[in-house]
Amino acid sequence: MTLDFTAIDFETANSSAASACSVGLIKVRDGKVVDRAGWLIRPPFGHDHFQEWNVRIHGIQPEQVVDALGWVEQLADLVAFAEDDHLVAHNAGFDMGVIRAACAATAVECPEYRYLCSLQVARRTYSLESYRLPVAAMAAGFEDFHHHDALADAEACAAIVVHAARRHGAATIDDLAELCGARVGRIGMPVAA
Repeated sequence: MTLDFTAIDFETANSSAASACSVGLIKVRDGKVVDRAGWLIRPPFGHDHFQEWNVRIHGIQPEQVVDALGWVEQLADLVAFAEDDHLVAHNAGFDMGVIRAACAATAVECPEYRYLCSLQVARRTYSLESYRLPVAAMAAGFEDFHHHDALADAEACAAIVVHAARRHGAATIDDLAELCGARVGRIGMPVAA
């Protein structure tokens, strides 16, 4: 299997997509997790207030990110980790929206990536009552993780994609997308006409 990708998950401080306060990254090579990284992010000014609802979901307090580097300082680390991989996220529109919005809020160029949504993949692979990350991860045999911890969520997402690729007989992210009828999206690059 040549299934190579980076799974990604963000937690946000509030309802603004630009308010990333945590990221989790899981690198997969040949269908196996080979590296993981996660860190706190100080949200950009104007997007840096923490809403009680978000704090209740992920448990990250404003004082925990005071000394964290901001988006501009950490974007290079994210790109260095992901390299030129496809990105994979559960409900990828949210996570890709975080990248776009945080780049826009800090006036930096959005990096170019192709991405696949593990939620779309799960819907086309499993027959479940719900396709929320914990339920889909359980269907993939990945259980008992701390949901809304960015690193744990990224690992659960990776497990779904690896399991689905095996079920569909897919060797790559593009194969998996084609076999299960999911769309490979693009971020940071012009859409081909």
